Amino acid sequence: MSPVHRMGFDRTVNALTIDVEDYFHVSALAPHIPRSHWSDIPCRIELNIERILAMLEQNGITATFFTLGWVAVRYPELVRRIVAGGHELASHGYAHLRASEQSPEAFLADIHLAKLVLEDLVGIEVKGYRAPSFSIGSSNPWALDCIEQAGYRYSSSIYPISHDHYGMPDSPRFAYLSRGSLLEIPVTTVRLLQKNWPAGGGGYFRLMPYAWSVWCIRRVNDVDRQPAIFYFHPWEMDPDQPRVDGVGVKTRFRHYVNLGRMEHRLRRLLGDFAWGRADQVFLEPSYDA
Repeated sequence: MSPVHRMGFDRTVNALTIDVEDYFHVSALAPHIPRSHWSDIPCRIELNIERILAMLEQNGITATFFTLGWVAVRYPELVRRIVAGGHELASHGYAHLRASEQSPEAFLADIHLAKLVLEDLVGIEVKGYRAPSFSIGSSNPWALDCIEQAGYRYSSSIYPISHDHYGMPDSPRFAYLSRGSLLEIPVTTVRLLQKNWPAGGGGYFRLMPYAWSVWCIRRVNDVDRQPAIFYFHPWEMDPDQPRVDGVGVKTRFRHYVNLGRMEHRLRRLLGDFAWGRADQVFLEPSYDA
């Protein structure tokens, strides 16, 4: 089955995904924000998700929300509003722990709990999972077995690039069956100069010129004839979020660069391409936005 789905004017429908976590959940900030303090920190997730939902509604777009179980337990009505808006609810695990820093047993327990929590809240199947920090690679392939065992139908947990904290550059660039019936949907890259370059959102979308992201997605659509999968975080639209003290120069740059420009860029992106939910783009062969 080809994952390419088309609509009028020969536009490829790409998958728009949001990792539902707050700024203090970010792995790079973990050394500065003890997990035990999370419950004491005022969350900004509701306001930011509401802004995203309004923006998507204005553009007639549905998306996939990879949601932390930790967030869902505290904001159940927010989760229900996501589903009521026609969006896909997917899992980002429960406690935002890197797969690469857990035992297989602990990882399976975390992703199984998250699936149960989300499904109990909305009464529908949660099909997709994304590992925090794309923390599945060559050192922990057992994690894919766990995802299949937990009952997920697809994963978007592998980023086929070289990075100092994650990445599996030798893995396939486009959707493939990784375990039995488990579909792995890698975050989008472009292939240039015999190397994979990130093109699927996140900090790269904030750092690089907007025209670069447009060129990359169009190249994947028109040259590779594949849909892109793009992601961002709610905190990336929040330039007023509290600054964390003691953060190193590299982490500070990566986390805070161009936060004030993010919403404008996203609004342009929503208009420049066709977007849909990951489950519909990659699992439903007859999907047409």
